[in-house]
Parts: sequence; C-alpha cells; structure tokens
Amino acid sequence: MAIDTRQAIDTRQAMDTRHKVLLFGAAAAVRLLLFTVFPALPDLLAGRVDVSTPVTSFKRLQEGVFLYTHNVSPYDGGVYHQAPLLLPLFSLLPNPAHAPLATNVFYTAVDLASAHALAQVADSGFASVTPWFASPRRHLRWSSAAIAAGFLFNPFTIATCLARSTSALTNLAILTAMAKASQGASFTFILAAAFAAYMAMHPILLFPPLTILLYHARTRNSKTTPSVSPFVISHTLGFCTAIAALLTGSAFLTRSWDFLSATYGVRLLLPDLTPNVGLWWYFFIEMFDSFRDFFLAVFWLHAASYMPGLTIRLHKQPLFVACTLTGVFAIFTPYPSIADAALYLSLVPMFRHLFPLMRYTFLASASILYTSFLGPAFYHLWIYAGSGNANFFYAITLVWSLGLSVILGDSLYAALRDELDVERPELRDKEVRRI
Repeated sequence: MAIDTRQAIDTRQAMDTRHKVLLFGAAAAVRLLLFTVFPALPDLLAGRVDVSTPVTSFKRLQEGVFLYTHNVSPYDGGVYHQAPLLLPLFSLLPNPAHAPLATNVFYTAVDLASAHALAQVADSGFASVTPWFASPRRHLRWSSAAIAAGFLFNPFTIATCLARSTSALTNLAILTAMAKASQGASFTFILAAAFAAYMAMHPILLFPPLTILLYHARTRNSKTTPSVSPFVISHTLGFCTAIAALLTGSAFLTRSWDFLSATYGVRLLLPDLTPNVGLWWYFFIEMFDSFRDFFLAVFWLHAASYMPGLTIRLHKQPLFVACTLTGVFAIFTPYPSIADAALYLSLVPMFRHLFPLMRYTFLASASILYTSFLGPAFYHLWIYAGSGNANFFYAITLVWSLGLSVILGDSLYAALRDELDVERPELRDKEVRRI
C-alpha cells in the first residue's frame, strides 16, 4: 500500500513537471515569436507611458549604457534614473538596435524565472496555512502551474517583457524574495529583498511581512520556534548590510554618490511629471510650489502607512500582507506601470480560498478591462489626435486605480472574514456588519 502511494505521488510529480515544462516552453515561444514577427512592437511599447516610466524605461537605460560605455557619467544629463549596477549588466549584451536577440532572450528568461519563483510560493501553501493560522477553506486552491500560467500569459506581463522595462527585474527580485522566505532560506531571501529595494526603493516595505513569513517557514521546517529578537535583529542587520554593499558597489562603479539623488531622489521628490497610470503626476502638475513639499510628504506617508497596520493586524498571514502591499505599490507609488499591476494580479489567485468571500469581483474585473482598452485610446486623443486634454487620460487612470482598489479592499475584507470564521465558528456563513 505504501509502495502504491509513493508511486502515485511520483507519477503526479512527473506529470506536474511535464506540464510546467510545456507551460514554460509555450510562454517562451510566445514572447520570442512576438519579438520576431513584430520587430517594431518593442519600441512602440517602450514609448507607452502606461508600460514604461522615467524610472523603468528601456530607452533611458540604453542612453545610460551608451554614456557608461563612453566613460561619461550617465547621471549628468538628467535622463537616466535607474540603478547603476544595471549598466555593466546591459553593457555586456549586444546593441539591441542591431542584434536584439540576446536582449529578447534575456527578458524572456527573466519572466520564466519570475514564474518559477511564483510557483514555488504557491507550492509552499503559506497562502492558506501557517503555523498559527489555517483557513477553513484551505482545500480551495489552484495548482502552482495554473498560477504560473496566469502570470506568464497575463497581457500586462507580456507587454512589460516586450517593452523590456526594468520593472521585470524588480518583479523578479520581489518574487524571488517571497519564494526564498517561504522556503526558509535566509541568505538568499536577504539578497533578493535587498536587490528589490535597491532597484525600486519601495519594496523595502515588504521586508517586515516577508521576515515574518521566513520565521513561519523556519518554524515549520525545524519544528521548533526560533527566538524572535535574535532572529529579527540578525536578519535586519543582514538586510541593511546587503543594501549598503549594493550602494557602495554602485558608488565604486560610478566613482561618486551622485546616483543617490538621480535614482532615489527622483522617486522621492518627483521632479519628472511624465504622465503614467498613477495618481501623483496630475496632482503635482496642478500643485503650487509652496505646498509641494508638504503634499510630497503626505503622499509618501500615505503609501508607507499601510505596511505597519497590515503587518500587525494580519501577522498570522504574512504572505497575504506582502501580496496586498504589492497592490498598494501599484496604486500609490509615484511611478507605477502595468508591470506593478501584473505582479499584484498574479499573486491574488494564490488566495483562491478567499474568492467565495469576495463581493465585488465583477465590478473590479470590469473596471480593469474597461480601462485597459480605453486608457490607450484616451492617451491617443490627448497627445496625438489633439481632441482631448490631460483630464481625459487622468480620468481613466482614476478608474484604473479604482479597480485595483476594489480588489485590494475586497480581498482584505475576505481575509479578515476568514480569520473571523476561525475565531468565531458560530458566525460562519452569517452576515457581519460593522457597528
């Protein structure tokens, strides 16, 4: 009987592996086919403000690489606002204008690696079960292959890959940090989390919930509970050391610390008001200079304030907290793009057990689809046709943010209701009203 059970498990694992190989092969083929059949598509998407931003644009990265290879500081011209360590990496690749295959394969590999990390997170089971919490609906789940497929064939993910936005690298670092935290791998978790924060700054807010997730994984794997204070202190020091090493290496590479203001200063102070799918640019276009610093502080405080409250209230579900924070990033950071939304929407299906408790799924889905089609049209009317103005495009980005906010709020309600059903079983399937 034991032999038959083991054979069944081995057969199932072999089938899952075969399915994932076919899935990853199909995803790679789709991307490389689009790169080959439509050679002008990458440049077209790279110029779209909803796909590329001033801090993730591949065109700006190429400008920085050109200056770097000609021994000119890439930060002198005020065009390049990305991490310095990307420069030697992309300088090793052939010029994409003449030989784009290497760059196309690189970005395809980045997407496949991200999907693999996402599948590892899904396989960990931490979406519905932790050492201190088990959802009563934990039997409701999709396979890791299905979740990876949702990421790989998401149109937003494919568009980001084709545009060769550096957001793909940030998403890879975030997903790798989640995967390593769910496996209890401290060293690689610290490296991935530090690289994500180094690339985009705001992923530093993911460190507290992912550290709790790492603690849960270590507890489950070792069957013992590590001491909390030494665990938190050692990992925080390791995280700070890794970031310091990345920044020091960047200063050594560029021979100055000017990159700090050109990369993180641009995100903090918002000097470039290029339109995007976020909420900041239009507001600060209309803002008087005398109030600018105040509202910058308010906007950043608002974006950062979600992390402490969510981490404390939902400390039993740290993976859900990390997923929710990626949704916050997609809405409330200064330079969001569809890559941020693609990451969040790819993480949400891991919480299949919450779907029966969500109430506004149709409204959220309709809003996202509505804005996905009308957003490019409104931008064209404003910029190219001349028959609209900035209000056209900003109005549709508000609806986009509304759709993401509905998913965010609805999933948060579902997570809290799921916890309530565990703490108060007599209230299960009964309507709960806040008084």
